[in-house]
Amino acid sequence: MKEIKLILTDIDGVWTDGGMYYDQTGNEWKKFHTYDSAGVLFAHQMNIPVGIITGEETEIVRRRAEKLKVDFLYQGVRNKVEVANELCQQLGITLNEVAFIGDDLGDIELLKVVGVAGVPASAPAYVRKLTAIQLKKKGGEGVFREFVEALLNVTDYPITK
Repeated sequence: MKEIKLILTDIDGVWTDGGMYYDQTGNEWKKFHTYDSAGVLFAHQMNIPVGIITGEETEIVRRRAEKLKVDFLYQGVRNKVEVANELCQQLGITLNEVAFIGDDLGDIELLKVVGVAGVPASAPAYVRKLTAIQLKKKGGEGVFREFVEALLNVTDYPITK
């Protein structure tokens, strides 16, 4: 597999099941799977930064990214390829050294141009066919962690006592 120097991810449909929950007072809720935090941990232990690029703009995602110490957060993005290119320039890398996991229409163009692309099992078939890594988990089930484990070939993680 290619050498990966940056891992990018969408949020809705990847870290979440894609559902958006609203209560009668206008609050929005998202459910995140704790397994995905290990994906960030594995990447950081390999000195690979993680970035979120999402079309949504919510305090919920900002708080999750902050809690997990995600390196880059871009919200309200309409052109993910443009943002990824700018980030690559900043880091002195190419899109070929980027891995990206996304799941829907807004992710297609970036999935096409990165070095390694992945999608959850819950993504539409026309999006899944664009990717090298066929993941088993659906969005919101820890698929970001599965993606990172596949990228880094995590098969035996050393447990410290």
